Amino acid sequence: MIVLLILLFVTGYILITLEHPVKINKTATALITGVLCWTAYALMSSESESVIHHLGENLAATAEILFFLLGAMTVVELIDVHDGFALITDRIATRNIRTLLWVISLLAFFLSALLDNLTTAIVMVSVARKLIRNTEQRRIVAGMIIVAANAGGAWSPIGDVTTTMLWIGGQITTVNIIRSLFLPSLVSMIIPLFLLTRLFKAETQTEKITNKQGVSRPYVTPMARRDRRVMLAVGLGGMLFVPIFKTLTHLPPYMGMMLVLGVIWVVSELLHSDKDESERQKFTAAYALSRIDVSSILFFLGILLAVGSLEVTGVLRELASMLNQSVGNLDVIVLLIGLMSAVVDNVPIVAAAMGMYDLQTYPTDAKLWEFLAYCAGTGGSLLLIGSAAGVAVMGMEKLEFGWYLRKIGGPALIGYVAGALV
Repeated sequence: MIVLLILLFVTGYILITLEHPVKINKTATALITGVLCWTAYALMSSESESVIHHLGENLAATAEILFFLLGAMTVVELIDVHDGFALITDRIATRNIRTLLWVISLLAFFLSALLDNLTTAIVMVSVARKLIRNTEQRRIVAGMIIVAANAGGAWSPIGDVTTTMLWIGGQITTVNIIRSLFLPSLVSMIIPLFLLTRLFKAETQTEKITNKQGVSRPYVTPMARRDRRVMLAVGLGGMLFVPIFKTLTHLPPYMGMMLVLGVIWVVSELLHSDKDESERQKFTAAYALSRIDVSSILFFLGILLAVGSLEVTGVLRELASMLNQSVGNLDVIVLLIGLMSAVVDNVPIVAAAMGMYDLQTYPTDAKLWEFLAYCAGTGGSLLLIGSAAGVAVMGMEKLEFGWYLRKIGGPALIGYVAGALV
């Protein structure tokens, strides 16, 4: 059974990477792979009730991520349709692509620590869309947003799901993880940023956003300006509230995000209550939901189902044990775990590592846990499907697996190793 599961996963993974040559959409491949992995597990297991129980647990964990993603993307779309991000883009005076790359990357790095890498990636890609019209330039910036968001999330207990797992599990503390990982995370972001900056000529300018009359900033009515401010404040303020909500209630993050979505939905309805139905249609949450790329969410579902089957059957735990026996050096093992997190989801890998090493042997804030938080958080940047931020940006900007590997993967790997050495 184990061999068949691995074979199914590897075959599905290869087909995903070869999406364009084989002309099969990666979402379809991911869904088929996820279902087939669980089907193989069910048919070869003698305890069908146990399989169903494991599937239910896995689906519950997956649904938390998917609902969070759905809520965050809808909130961002609602802000965007009200031109709320113009309040940010209008304050970025430069249109030089090199400067924009640095400004957007640094914003993503620090915002990710306050929100989380997934939400930050969605917000910053929306901002990049407002500032950069050249498609190839924007794809490079989007790739760098993934690297910056993952790096920023690694040094904050609420910035990345794996760091949050270690924080909740008692392996790390807030002050120590920030003090220990800020510099390595910054290095892992700055080095790829330097390397990617060289892709653009210093004089390269992005196209300015203009209206039909050629005016760079068209007139905005006082009421529309008010709507922008309100929606941006409610949306971003609500996203900042999500980690606070989680800390206070101990409920999963998606519950906080659903609350924020409900609130901004109500605010949007109230702002446009005096308009007729056709006029306010594009400002509704229903319209925002129709603009979301559902295929990227279904792709995420398929990938997490497939990885979940490897987790419950003990494949990932066995892999971690084999590394422990064959490699021996703990630093090298954790570095390899980070590399593996680019191929499969970092959540079950970190969960397996937390099960392998106990708090009696490695107490709170031991180097093992700090290094694990760094490697699992930043290692996902090496491949496009290695992190939730990568999957979200892939859906929003239609990035290709092979393109990302060629353009972003190399610089991200250099930054990853450099940060690990720091």
